[in-house]
Amino acid sequence: MLVSLSIRDVVLIRHLDLTFGAGLGVLTGETGAGKSILLDSLGLALGARADSGLVRAGADRLSVTAAFEIPAGHPAHVLLAEQDLDTGEETLVLRRTVSADGRSRARVNDQPASVGLLRRLGDTLVEVHGQFDSHGLLDPATHRGVLDAHGALTAPRADCRAAWEAWRAAARAHADARRDLAQAQAHEAELRAALEELEALNPKPGEDAGLAEMRARLMNGEKLAEGLNAALAALSQPADVDTALRAAQRALERLSDLAGATVAPIVEGLERAAIELAEVRNALDHAAADIDLDPRHLDQVEERLFALRGLARKHGVEPDALPALMEATRDRLAAVEGGGADVARLARAEQAARESYITAARALSDGRRAAAARLDRAVAAELPPLKLDKARFETRVDPLTERDWGPEGLDRVAFEVATNPGAAPGPIHKIASGGELARFMLALKVVLARASTVPTLVFDEVDTGIGGATAAAVGERLARLARDVQVLVVTHSPQVAATGHHHWRVEKSGSGGDGEAGTETRVSVLSPEDRREEIARMLSGATITAEARAAATTLLQGGAASQMEMPLDSPLPDSAGPETP
Repeated sequence: MLVSLSIRDVVLIRHLDLTFGAGLGVLTGETGAGKSILLDSLGLALGARADSGLVRAGADRLSVTAAFEIPAGHPAHVLLAEQDLDTGEETLVLRRTVSADGRSRARVNDQPASVGLLRRLGDTLVEVHGQFDSHGLLDPATHRGVLDAHGALTAPRADCRAAWEAWRAAARAHADARRDLAQAQAHEAELRAALEELEALNPKPGEDAGLAEMRARLMNGEKLAEGLNAALAALSQPADVDTALRAAQRALERLSDLAGATVAPIVEGLERAAIELAEVRNALDHAAADIDLDPRHLDQVEERLFALRGLARKHGVEPDALPALMEATRDRLAAVEGGGADVARLARAEQAARESYITAARALSDGRRAAAARLDRAVAAELPPLKLDKARFETRVDPLTERDWGPEGLDRVAFEVATNPGAAPGPIHKIASGGELARFMLALKVVLARASTVPTLVFDEVDTGIGGATAAAVGERLARLARDVQVLVVTHSPQVAATGHHHWRVEKSGSGGDGEAGTETRVSVLSPEDRREEIARMLSGATITAEARAAATTLLQGGAASQMEMPLDSPLPDSAGPETP
């Protein structure tokens, strides 16, 4: 709920700090005293359109700060978390500044934010109902959600959404399969030709590198043979290296008795050299024997290598990717051959998901129709005391065309009214007049209060065009509504004012302080005695009579009695804020 509002330099308001509590708060004052400025200021903090004309004459800028207490689980926490602004605290502070040149800045919990975020947060925190309101319950887009909340349809609504998402997923899978099958069928001949070509060549993994190496050897066979033969000759001519090693080894062995340990390592080295030399000669012999000098073999290797590389270029892949391409082409052709059955299976799955969605959506529709009947009866009971006894409220639940079905079901929901007997109901914001509109909103809000997540309601001149018993009924319903949510009302009705838990008087006065001539709006928190005087003034006008004071006392006593029947979540202070300087 709204706990404080600080206003600086807005039109006629120089400096104003107000605090608020739970229950019903009323603002009274003469016409033109500046009550609308308070609502405009609150609207700025809630993201309303800024106008440099609201900046007080002579000031550089205006600023408005509104603080709210929001419980855990309130939708505002979700919005804050999306912007990484959620501090986990229960107090939310919205601040708006507008300079004289029209520039606007917003802050949330003392962190820079967009005006759009202020507006989204404001929609979750405050609803303003007045003669020119166009949001909240007057927006047909909200009616379906409001009806679902009133009917406690959370579970059927969730089932419907889950069934919708399952149907959409099945439809996408079916569509994808049909598209893939159509594409494959359109290129079936190409796929078969490509597979025949690949299978005819039958590429193997790593074949390209092996063929390239073999080609290099075949192309350089004569050079390799010459080199190997030269190496063998070097080991044999002009002297036989192996014979020389053996002769040296025998000569040293004859000296082993004389030299002992001195020649033993040398003999062993000669032995290893002789063995390795024999291995080298053997390897040279085999390498020379393996050299293929047949030109036909080179032609065969080059033909295979060039065929692999040509086919790879044709398909835009590397030669080593050809085996995988061949398998993929086989799979695509298999999909064409068996694709019809797969598409048929997915079509059956989509149809089953559609039927499940329709079943869930119809159950939700049944719940909506039952909730609509209850809502209509409850609102109808509220209308006669509000001088709307000839009016009729109707919740329309109409079927949507299939193309408009969605996760919220098969229905369009609209709140409609008829203000004259025999007249056809129409949209509430087009049929009801200004005063009727506010009272319709009051009746609706009284019925819907417990289903709403918006903690603060503001009614601007809900008593327009009524008085006496009707005004008293309005005050009683505002007080009843304040059992569940915080209610602020701007009123000219003494009957309504008498039901408030808190009372502020808005008035104009000459400016003081800085010595400049002009007019300034001030707001005073009224004590019990001041409340009696204010209500007496509202009853009698400029001259307050003893009869008016007595009548005011009677109204206040009746208002106090009604308040005692309203348990509130928290104790209320005697006043809701300091008088402005």
